[in-house]
Amino acid sequence: MGLTFAEGMVNSQYIKQKELFIYDKNPEVLSLLKKDERFTVSDDLGELLDKVHIIFVAVKPHHSEELFAEMKPHLHPGQIIVSLMAGVTINFMQKSTGLEKIIRTMPNLPAKVGNGVTSFTETPAVSKVEQVAIRNLIDSTGTAIHVDNEEFINKSTGISGSGPAYVFYFMEAMMEAAQKMGFSENDSSVLVENTFEGAIALFKGHSYGPTSWINKVASKGGTTEAAVDSMKEDNVGELIKKAAFAAFDRAVELGEETK
Repeated sequence: MGLTFAEGMVNSQYIKQKELFIYDKNPEVLSLLKKDERFTVSDDLGELLDKVHIIFVAVKPHHSEELFAEMKPHLHPGQIIVSLMAGVTINFMQKSTGLEKIIRTMPNLPAKVGNGVTSFTETPAVSKVEQVAIRNLIDSTGTAIHVDNEEFINKSTGISGSGPAYVFYFMEAMMEAAQKMGFSENDSSVLVENTFEGAIALFKGHSYGPTSWINKVASKGGTTEAAVDSMKEDNVGELIKKAAFAAFDRAVELGEETK
């Protein structure tokens, strides 16, 4: 995800080549990145931190404490931490870094193809000008949504952060059903992929909500109505909501673990 945001930002109008600095501990990753002329890459964290104003942090949550301890001696007031980590609280980041300006985000996987949605919130110390500047950087990977507080970061984890997996899960089930009906693996993939793309295009191209579209597709006594009725009888809608809340609850738990 860190590289996804780095590529999005450096390919945007907001950052020129070589103005984006990258640090990574993995020698193989560093070797590959140093061949990319768009970035300034270094294995010296302190040297890089001395030069920057905005610091994007993209590590696994359980690595955050060690990283912040390594960063802290090189940080100075006024710098901004932008976290791409799930579950790591603003309070923990402030205590661990000594910085007041923290922006916590929740991106999702489609950022890799420029179609991500990233919710974000910030501490009061972040100015409106800084908020707009960082929003522009986030927008380089898709769309940014500003939320009022961290609770909505955790909630967006359950909807958009983990959401692509729900879609893939549903797609997988439809592909398996198609193959069970006798379609080849390739034809099953084509049928399902284009069905999803077409449905999203319809949804985005008109003002109708999901229920209206269901009603337009489902004729009385027809095949679609039979399928939708089957899902309603099996309580599929409530199970999807339960899954989203499970992701939300886990995000809250991760936050509790890093307080």
